[in-house]
Amino acid sequence: MFDFEKDVELVHGDTPRFLRERKRMIKEQVVARDVNDPFVLAAMEAVPRHRFVHERMEEAAYDDSPLPIGENQTISQPFIVAYMTAALELRGTERILEVGAGSGYQAAVLAEIVDRVYTVEISEDLVIEVALRLKRMGHDNIEVRYGDGYLGWPEKAPFDGIVVTAAPDHIPESLVEQLRIGGRMVIPVGQKEQELLLVTKLEDGSYKKESRIPVRFVPMIRQTEKNN
Repeated sequence: MFDFEKDVELVHGDTPRFLRERKRMIKEQVVARDVNDPFVLAAMEAVPRHRFVHERMEEAAYDDSPLPIGENQTISQPFIVAYMTAALELRGTERILEVGAGSGYQAAVLAEIVDRVYTVEISEDLVIEVALRLKRMGHDNIEVRYGDGYLGWPEKAPFDGIVVTAAPDHIPESLVEQLRIGGRMVIPVGQKEQELLLVTKLEDGSYKKESRIPVRFVPMIRQTEKNN
């Protein structure tokens, strides 16, 4: 059982008040919606979400909503971050690919649990910003790369899990190929109406998919679209 009374060590830029807000966020937004994975809850308590938004948004960092981070992108609602992370069923030794670094928050939560996180971001400005932020916060098990998320990071494959934080209109085959056999990918798919899918790679190289919940993510952009 997760211990809401236990204190965590405050990192630079954190405060006891923000820690209390984080505990409230986990209790009211995550556990109350039946996400109870102790690894996920501990990771979300350890990561100061307010460090991943602009200073003017800090007071809203623990609200039950996504927040804008610039470049037409958002930091996802806390419940969605928890739900997607829990769907991977992580146990601590995994290598994970994240498609869409955004603010770096999802990568930081993953990095509290797993051995290594590789994250790809299509915005050059965000890549620089998130790499500096994660370095300052001491996350030395995360690698950030500028690139087209549809292509993944084949040089680092295979991955035990993949988290996609923007919505394509189909499941990219290149990402499935980079999953190890038995690996899991959580990905929002759709345009106007999106659903969060859990994709599991099978022994013959194909995959099965399960529809989980309706979601709303920013569209996943290809490099060719960005340059037009």
